[in-house]
Amino acid sequence: MSFITTKDGTDIYYKDWGTGPVVTFSHGWPLNADAWDGQMLFLVQNGFRVVAHDRRGHGRSSQARSRNDMDGYADDLAAVIEALDLRDATLVGHSTGGGEVARYIGRHGTGRVAKAVLISAVPPIMVQSPDNPEGLPINVFDELRANLFADRSQFYQDLAQMFYGANRPGAKVSKGILDQFWLWSMQAGLLNAYESIKAFSETDFRDDLAKFDVPTLVLHGEDDQIVPVKDSAHKTAQLVANAQEIYYRGAPHGVTSTMQDQVNKDLLTFLQS
Repeated sequence: MSFITTKDGTDIYYKDWGTGPVVTFSHGWPLNADAWDGQMLFLVQNGFRVVAHDRRGHGRSSQARSRNDMDGYADDLAAVIEALDLRDATLVGHSTGGGEVARYIGRHGTGRVAKAVLISAVPPIMVQSPDNPEGLPINVFDELRANLFADRSQFYQDLAQMFYGANRPGAKVSKGILDQFWLWSMQAGLLNAYESIKAFSETDFRDDLAKFDVPTLVLHGEDDQIVPVKDSAHKTAQLVANAQEIYYRGAPHGVTSTMQDQVNKDLLTFLQS
């Protein structure tokens, strides 16, 4: 197994496959790098080198007691990129991972970055506030924390239904997809998953998005029940200069699994452009 150790002593697990132009992957909450396997294997087969890490406190990385916030996540991504000396990389982030990518660019710039891809991503900011009245009320996230703390196993099983749109009439989501969501989620430390809710919901990425100066793809499902498209992707595309946009009609938050082939096709087209 491959690890790098950050300045605060946290061990970050990563996987590094293939050769060619580099693509990094930052996963959603509360999953781990395995959530990207369908994209990673596809890109390896198409001549790319792919790198994905488990966020601190998630999967095989150590359960850090601090820095469970976007600055910490971005700095961990930077640590992986620098340890492997990755250059001209395309940074891909899903959901919370999209926030991680945005904060990485905000804190570390684009010296090592060629392109960026934000999939079902949380920026610009999720929570409702006086200057973000369209956001979700804070009680939505308070309820997430309460339910996570009360019975995290059942919480993750229930969340998977919304994550993949399995609760919609006529949805065809396999039991395997729902089961793997639960399995990956249960590998996250309770403290880390709990604190991450504040990180993905309350972090303001608007200044970070203003620093994007590389080609950027914004991709989102139009029936995302976790990160509503109108409050996220639509606004992000207005803040990132010349962003490309792709919206999947009727698609849920977990499009990388439910629409794996289409996401892979659109991602490859963007990478080769």
